[in-house]
Amino acid sequence: MFITGRLMSDFNDDAEGQHDKEFEKNLKRFEDMLTTGETQFFDADDLEEIIDYYLQWLNYDLAKKAIDYGLERFPYSSIIKIRYAQYLSSQHYTHEALTILNEVEQIEQNNFDLYMARGYIYSQMGLGEQAIENFKKALPLAEFKDEVYVALGIEFLNEDKPDDALYYLKKAIKLNSKNEVALNELSLCFDLTGKSDEAVAFFEQYIDNHPYSYYAWFNLGLSYGRIGLYEKAVDAYDYALAINEQFGSAYFNKANALAQLNRYEDAIEVYKETFKYEEQDPTTYYYIGECYENLNRFEEALINYNKCVKLDPANGDAWLGIGVVLDALNRLTEGIHYIKKAIEINPNDPEYWYVFAEVQEKLGFQEEAAMAYQRVIELDYSDFDVWLDYSKLLHEAGYIKDAVATLSEGIKYFPDVAELYYRMGIILLDKQNRKESLEFFAKALELDYNKHNAIFDYAPILQNDAELVKLISHYKK
Repeated sequence: MFITGRLMSDFNDDAEGQHDKEFEKNLKRFEDMLTTGETQFFDADDLEEIIDYYLQWLNYDLAKKAIDYGLERFPYSSIIKIRYAQYLSSQHYTHEALTILNEVEQIEQNNFDLYMARGYIYSQMGLGEQAIENFKKALPLAEFKDEVYVALGIEFLNEDKPDDALYYLKKAIKLNSKNEVALNELSLCFDLTGKSDEAVAFFEQYIDNHPYSYYAWFNLGLSYGRIGLYEKAVDAYDYALAINEQFGSAYFNKANALAQLNRYEDAIEVYKETFKYEEQDPTTYYYIGECYENLNRFEEALINYNKCVKLDPANGDAWLGIGVVLDALNRLTEGIHYIKKAIEINPNDPEYWYVFAEVQEKLGFQEEAAMAYQRVIELDYSDFDVWLDYSKLLHEAGYIKDAVATLSEGIKYFPDVAELYYRMGIILLDKQNRKESLEFFAKALELDYNKHNAIFDYAPILQNDAELVKLISHYKK
């Protein structure tokens, strides 16, 4: 039989549309029945769809009513029992849910929904191995295996095994190139495994085959950003937005890339675009504030940091930003209150303690500043500059021995950083230990001759030290 005048896909679309209308009719009949109390007939498949709809939209009250109705009329229906177990797990009755699923398994061992439901419940309980075991049991029973591969990928991510997750998510994409969940989770896997170059190659190739996938362009933008190619990232986000102009996440990440390029004015405008398509987010206000701060527009930075903490009082970065901006506005005695607030929220953030040390030093509270610098060091601060700043505080306060001890400790952590050796040489000269001082200068010059001006920036008087000048001249390339 030949079909003329219409494509077969038109008939498929018609069938899908007819099914949607039938479902809407059944849903209305069910809700009318609850309202009027007048009994209606639904077969098990109709009830399954109704229950799925309510569970999907988190309408647990109506889901429970549909389940009770279904179990009353179809007490031996495996699928309705499985949906009951899913409902129980949503209410955190996970053990009761597992008991029901185990009972179903005694009767029906080749049920895809059973193993998927049990896998998700184990995942909810934090039992990753058991979740993975059940997802693997579901795999040979699946009609659409990409769904199972995605579940496995996400569970391996939960188990901090991104390489395994990457393997399964790639299999999902191979089976169903339009699986958006797999596409987004893949981007995260590439990041966690440090395979940024592979990510760029993957998404570029994907886009060759699917040029109108805004998710792919978005993830390509993320991948470019992770390797510092921010101009290309901006272009990728622009393509995503050309395809879907309401894609809020693309605006946000485009703005991040613009900020990385120091294009703060442009970044602010794009951050504001996100508010047209998403709820006002405190993090967005924080980044807008940071852009204004970088532009030295401190009043506007203050406004946006305050909007951030109003929406999210636990955002320590914004509280810190308020303190730093108030310092820039010559309101440091007021600003220190906000810096302390940030530390109360995140007491183990070394950056917060570093800022606190600097403002205490600026206010002349040397003892408090010294304690704060020590706290920065205790929290394993990742850069060497804290050792320079702490030793400077001690040196200027006359605690030369302590300054030397601090720099010695810093050199243990950063044995190849010339700046620490230059500073040690200066302080040892102050300690009247010329021989050892010159040895440290020589080591610093070997490590990085080009940074020798750090000596004279810190102690201009040493430009008149003939022996030191001769040593520097000796190492000149």
